[in-house]
Amino acid sequence: MMNGESPQDATANYADNRASPSTNPVAPMRGVSDGKTATAMSTHKGTTGTIFEAAFVDPAYTWPPAEGQGKNAIELQASTALIKSVAPNDRLDELDDDEVSLTPSMMSSDDEGAATSPRSRRNVQTTTTTTKKRFGCCNSSNEQIISANSSSNDLVSKSSSFGSRFQKGSKAERRAERQRRIIAKKKKRRREARARERYRRVPEGILIYRLDTSDRTITLVSGPSSNTDMNTLMTKMVVINAKPSSDISRRGIILTGVRGEIHTVVACEQRTAIAWLESMDMMLASRPNDATRAAMENQLGEGVAMNRVLSQKSTRSNWAKGKESKLSQTERDQIEERYVNLAAYSNNLIRAGAFPNSNANSQGKGKASAGGGGGIYYTVTQIHDDGEEYDEETLESIAKRRAVIKDSWDFFRMVCSLLRDKRKYDEVFRKLQLDPVYSYLNSMTGLNDPGDDMAMGGNIGADKPITQMHLAEYDDMSNSQIAKDLVRRAEVALPSLVEICKALAGSLGMEEVGVGPVKDASAALRKAEKKYEGDVLKVTDYCRALLVVKDFPTLLALLELARDSFGPLIRRVKLSTLKSDRNAKPGGYRDCIINLELKDHICEIQIHMWPMWVICGVDGFRHYRHCLEYSTDTFGDPYEALAGLDRKTMAELIVMAEEAVADMPLETLEWYHEKFILDYFAEVGLFLHHGLHEWAETTLRALIKLRCQSPDIGPEHHETITLYKYLEQALRAQKRIDEADEVAAKIAEYKQLKTNEKVEADKSVWDQWVTEPFESIVDPNKKEREEEERIKKEVRASKKAWRKIREERFRFLDAN
Repeated sequence: MMNGESPQDATANYADNRASPSTNPVAPMRGVSDGKTATAMSTHKGTTGTIFEAAFVDPAYTWPPAEGQGKNAIELQASTALIKSVAPNDRLDELDDDEVSLTPSMMSSDDEGAATSPRSRRNVQTTTTTTKKRFGCCNSSNEQIISANSSSNDLVSKSSSFGSRFQKGSKAERRAERQRRIIAKKKKRRREARARERYRRVPEGILIYRLDTSDRTITLVSGPSSNTDMNTLMTKMVVINAKPSSDISRRGIILTGVRGEIHTVVACEQRTAIAWLESMDMMLASRPNDATRAAMENQLGEGVAMNRVLSQKSTRSNWAKGKESKLSQTERDQIEERYVNLAAYSNNLIRAGAFPNSNANSQGKGKASAGGGGGIYYTVTQIHDDGEEYDEETLESIAKRRAVIKDSWDFFRMVCSLLRDKRKYDEVFRKLQLDPVYSYLNSMTGLNDPGDDMAMGGNIGADKPITQMHLAEYDDMSNSQIAKDLVRRAEVALPSLVEICKALAGSLGMEEVGVGPVKDASAALRKAEKKYEGDVLKVTDYCRALLVVKDFPTLLALLELARDSFGPLIRRVKLSTLKSDRNAKPGGYRDCIINLELKDHICEIQIHMWPMWVICGVDGFRHYRHCLEYSTDTFGDPYEALAGLDRKTMAELIVMAEEAVADMPLETLEWYHEKFILDYFAEVGLFLHHGLHEWAETTLRALIKLRCQSPDIGPEHHETITLYKYLEQALRAQKRIDEADEVAAKIAEYKQLKTNEKVEADKSVWDQWVTEPFESIVDPNKKEREEEERIKKEVRASKKAWRKIREERFRFLDAN
């Protein structure tokens, strides 16, 4: 950079001089030289592929920019440069969509087009997010997603047959055709000028690379910045291996070239790195074509044994393993096309700000947070055989495919959420059992409570021990009519239930109280069909209320107060889910239920434990319903839901995952961003199943750090330990055994800590019974009798602890 020259001018001068090897330390770049742009058509007949162009971070700079510069400022700088590339005399309303969105890879260096070329021409489809919305010409959603071949391009391609029709057409037709060709050439020259300018004014710190999967090349198409290290700058490479890097930003890709050179490139955006890596993995799984061999010979020189180079272990791809190794080349091309379409579609939606709720989730971030200056330069160009082009049906197909994959992602994320909450419930119940009074509560027998656990002698729904009163008039009524009558009776009983709940809450200082609404008849009929073989009299929660108690001592006090206050009205006390030897409800929830008869109608009071209630709150029933419907308790691990998915679907799910976190890059995530933390946790499962263990590790380390920072969780929390378990799995998959063993030791230390915690809790209860001697019983059943005696003494100690707490906190019970 010369004295007084700005970085942007230096970049522009670099672009002007890059064709001259004598004045530029960087080698000339294939396809961009002498001010002319390259065509997206392959020079090898029958070759198809995809051309990506995207922004990467110059190694001499950091991304996102330093505090005070801002990603939005970079985006504005990039956008201003693109707008300046429009000729001063051009009217924006004269520029059609195709003009605005075409990239240098789309342009032909042949000024005469294809009219005189004897070779068959290849149709090119471009999906881009460059500047369309900047020019205000993206009013329809389809235009935002896929730019179909415009009429001006059609005219250029149709001109190839102009000679054959020239003699047959009328004079007016010839004049019109000539005028159309003139207009097409003018538009083409304007596009080429803008394309050249596009990469001359790239903001400081950004490098634009082009990936061509047809010949496996990556080429630098922009100039350097003022601080660029020209000695280490990668300008062109024929790729034989690509894998994720361990960069903490999770945007890095390690590339190995055909000459053995290794470079790490870091994308400006996460989804760029993911789409490029997946496309390169697909590319490396295919057999090398003539274009690839020619590119390799150009790098290595003629006479080099290509077979030896291509057979190196580094050329292996995940798409060349397992059942994917049996795919034909045609099938591989179709999979690549569908994946690229989905990735480009998703990227366009993100750039267009098509997700109204995403900004709210990003804590006030604006649309620009969905993509900074890097996203301005993201384009995808597909090379198709002659006659292939996108139409409205193809666009609809892409949209439908995305909808299917989006639904699958939402379901998988829901499974992760449900099992996360189940683990929370399990951990809370484990801690609740450490309460000194729990053994006493655990020994209590409920009223009419066989439970729902059939393995423990419980009942199924049809055998429910209590029912609504069967009235004589019900014999001549339908189920629907009976349900409506029960709803009417519930409304009559509701005021009495309200008074009882007020009395209980006032005496015990409840954490939360709720009454009603009365269950409607349609909901009662559905529940009866699902649980009670259609018997609506088995439904006992038409009239319902909930009470939330602080702890087990408060629950014991409530049960005693209810017995003394309205004992004759109680029809059932269900404690089974709170027993240590009984299963929880689907989803892990546990509570107590009291049924009582008011005004000849059985009502229900649900008593919740505050530590469990706060996990899901009023959404706890939704959690229960989903866990019941999808049988999530059968999963020991949420990632088991991915079993059986093919590699193509897994790659598409990762695209949806990146769409979900577009507003929150990993390095900007904070400990209170629960929604995005769950998104990233679900994405970790996709990475582990997809073989992207480096990115799984990077994400897990970030999530562990955030969980340790959280004031409600911390390093010893079960959720943090769960993340450590997955981290160990990711490290072992990378053969990093020593690091994995260190993580395993941390997990073992946690387990020992919990064991010691239980021993100490038991010891504190037994300390109250030091005056009672242990009797040594010698008989053939000594172990069983010792265990039975131990339980009895534990219950007695627990009951004594309850009496002490009762005396201190609930002395008013004696007055009752």
